[in-house]
Amino acid sequence: MTTSVKAKFRPSRVKGKTGAVYFQVIHDRVARQIGTGYKLFSEEWKDGEVILPEHNPERSDCLTGIVQDLRNMKKRVEATIQRLEDSGKPYTADDVVTAYRIPHHDEHSLLVFSHQQTEHLKRTGKHRLAETYTSSVNSFLRFRGEQGDIRLDEIDEDMIKEYEHYLLEECGLCRNTSSFYNRNLRAIYNRAVKKKLTIDRHPFAEVYTGVDKTTKRAIPIQTMKEIKDLDLSKDADMAFARDLYLMSFDLRGISFVDLAMLETDQLKNGYLTYSRQKTRQKLEIKWEKQMQEIVDCHHVKGSRYLLPILSEEGGDIRQQYLNALHRMNIQLKKIGKLVNCPIPLTTYTARHCWASTAYQLNVPTSSISQALGHDSEKTTRIYLSSLDNQVIDNANLTVIHAIYA
Repeated sequence: MTTSVKAKFRPSRVKGKTGAVYFQVIHDRVARQIGTGYKLFSEEWKDGEVILPEHNPERSDCLTGIVQDLRNMKKRVEATIQRLEDSGKPYTADDVVTAYRIPHHDEHSLLVFSHQQTEHLKRTGKHRLAETYTSSVNSFLRFRGEQGDIRLDEIDEDMIKEYEHYLLEECGLCRNTSSFYNRNLRAIYNRAVKKKLTIDRHPFAEVYTGVDKTTKRAIPIQTMKEIKDLDLSKDADMAFARDLYLMSFDLRGISFVDLAMLETDQLKNGYLTYSRQKTRQKLEIKWEKQMQEIVDCHHVKGSRYLLPILSEEGGDIRQQYLNALHRMNIQLKKIGKLVNCPIPLTTYTARHCWASTAYQLNVPTSSISQALGHDSEKTTRIYLSSLDNQVIDNANLTVIHAIYA
């Protein structure tokens, strides 16, 4: 290989600001750059490598993820160069950059090929399967982050293992959900193999693609009360995680990504209005005093965000969210142990707990479905469309009182 690839760091000209990490590609003495999208402080880079801080575990966790991403990106650049070498045709440093970024018309890329498949499914009336494929590819691309799309022949066993770890550990999903995404990706991959767009490298051989019997994910009401009553005054991080968990519960089991994205101007006239990131469905929740107490405790004055999960000055929003989710689940595991929670505590269990508590308090199933925004159940949505919002507000207040009473 006559081409070299090295990770480089360009410090900011402004003291105290983060600089950019990029890859330098040199071919025939011509240098070109490929951005990574990552920003680091000068003290976090030395001799071509990321330096992990000893006394800042949260930042260390974030940088560890960046290190792994940079390794994967470098492998992809090297694989791109190898393909150009194998073609036997002359190429330039610019050709390496272009090939790495994958033209949108290249059906050898996952995104382009999957789009072709979903359009075909829609034309043949298989709309639900098309939606399933799209959601699975979008999940994988969220995992990829700044690296974006990928060629089909670059998908290997190690990458799919990392993706499974991301789903289970960083996103807090259960094995069945992780399996669901991987089964769909495998189906798309197998279609590509059948069309001879890539050889079969069996990338899904070591990840779980079965279906477990659904396990209970809702914690008991009594356990929820114990979590609320914990004295966490000596551990600010754990107290913050507990309050966010309670807020998620109070807001009818709002997902963590939706909680993180809440902005102050969405709270008006005693109601919080937001659109779910997952479905874009608009939900309206009556604002209760328990919610305001949490906001009063944690809101950063002047911030556009209702809660300090994200920051306008913190850089890439998605990466901020993933880091916050990771930290949140770590703290919730500790909290779960303190109250002897019968199931692993994650951000998502608050949603299950709200639904389970409402059901035990004889809140109508139809009200619960509408409160959670289950618009994927089309028949249920048609039935629920005429429900008065006051029913939902009363249902939420009933559930909250079961915990705070």
